[in-house]
Amino acid sequence: MNSIIKTENTVFSYITEEGVAPVILDGVSIEIEPGSFVSILGHNGSGKSTLAKHMNAILLPTGGKVYVDGIDTADESRLLDIRRTVGMVFQNPDNQIVANVVEDDIAFAPENLGVPPAEIRRRVDEALAMVGMSQYATHAPHLLSGGQKQRVAIAGVIAMRPKCVVLDEPTAMLDPVGRAEVMKTIRTLNREYGATVILITHHMDEAAQADRLIVMSRGKVIADGVPKTVFQNVEELRNVGLTVPETTSLLWELKQAGLDVPLDALSDEECAQALFQLLTQSA
Repeated sequence: MNSIIKTENTVFSYITEEGVAPVILDGVSIEIEPGSFVSILGHNGSGKSTLAKHMNAILLPTGGKVYVDGIDTADESRLLDIRRTVGMVFQNPDNQIVANVVEDDIAFAPENLGVPPAEIRRRVDEALAMVGMSQYATHAPHLLSGGQKQRVAIAGVIAMRPKCVVLDEPTAMLDPVGRAEVMKTIRTLNREYGATVILITHHMDEAAQADRLIVMSRGKVIADGVPKTVFQNVEELRNVGLTVPETTSLLWELKQAGLDVPLDALSDEECAQALFQLLTQSA
């Protein structure tokens, strides 16, 4: 199976007025399979958002290669194909909403791609249904909550029918309710509609919901695997300024105290079951 996203020893540096070129990405090589749900985790300055911008050619590598569905992002003649393949959702939904009515905003990109009106209507309705916002089709976006606005932004990307959606810290500006709404939408997009989802985040609980977790620090990939495995490396993650989910942290502290508990119980239910078994064994 071909990768939807592939980076080969990707390097990126910003050139400053002084001519200094700090390295932001330092030899990143990853492959992301179609239909997967991947989370890229890292603290501020780790390079995760810069990597995200390479995934639909907002940025081009200064070294190495990036391929989108087999297309070299350096090929300017294929830029439209790349951006039809990979849709981007950013932190602030207000920066992506361009119309005064929700359904008009979602129709904006397909209209600019020359999609026939009947097909646009179908895509708008489907995208609104996918993000659970059908009842707000004729509402003004500025009257919506932060979580609702972000779901409209996601719907606008969905209407372009990309194979892959990259979300660059989409919950960073949201309250817990809005974060939960957006994460539910992301899971639905991946599991029920089969879209490849790449979630850039610094929230441990969000990263834990992905099928695969890539951890970045100082422009390099330092861990790559299923969340249950990656989060067991508590000390390594703390050494690069990251925490772990509260469930893992609790179980790790118990293990450090000599108690026999698993470190792969990520969910609240799994953690509770592990603690129940520990108490049962101790009784």
